[in-house]
Amino acid sequence: MELINRTPSLQGETTDVTEWLSRAGLRFEDLGNDANSLAIRNQWREYQAAVRMYCVSKRQPPEKVQLDGIYVKLRVPQASVFTSKASDYSSANHLS
Repeated sequence: MELINRTPSLQGETTDVTEWLSRAGLRFEDLGNDANSLAIRNQWREYQAAVRMYCVSKRQPPEKVQLDGIYVKLRVPQASVFTSKASDYSSANHLS
């Protein structure tokens, strides 16, 4: 397994899970039922909560805000890249 920890460019945030996963070079097909996949799903929920908080407090849409401080680590999925083919977690419905 290779750990990817890319530094995100200065771009706004997103509400699109596909775009968020792609920041770490991941796809839905990469997610399975293992601990890394569960950690990514939890991070997605934390990320979305932080994005909503920033959007409300700054009165801006997601693409106009950028997480900072303790929330920066949520911008890019932090897990090992793997190739699990678990079909039960390959849709956005399971990440929301």
